[in-house]
Amino acid sequence: MNTEPFPYRGPPQLQPAILAALRRVVDPEVAMNIVDVGLVYGVSVADGVARVEVTMTSAACPVADVIVDDIETQLDRALPPELKIQVDLVWEPPWTTARMSESARRFMGW
Repeated sequence: MNTEPFPYRGPPQLQPAILAALRRVVDPEVAMNIVDVGLVYGVSVADGVARVEVTMTSAACPVADVIVDDIETQLDRALPPELKIQVDLVWEPPWTTARMSESARRFMGW
C-alpha cells in the first residue's frame, strides 16, 4: 500500500523538504494544508526544475492564485536556489473528497 500523499519523482533527499513546504501551504477556504486536502497531484524534480501539479476543489476557486503563489514562496524558501519552481494548475482528474487525508476527513467531521 502506498502511504505517500502524492506521487514524487526526483532526488530522494529533496522529498522531505518539498513535503514540509507544501504542508505549510494552507487552503484558506477550508483552513487545512493543501497536502491533506488532496490538492497536490504530483511533484517531479528534473533538469533544474521542481514541477508541482495541483488542483483546486472547484474551477471557480476564488483563492487559486493565492494558493499557487504560496506554493511558489514556500518551495523557494525550502529548495536550493538554483532550482526553478513551476506550479501547474490541472483539472483532470477532478478533485473529490476521496483525495483528502484521514486527518482532514476527521477535521471536517466526515
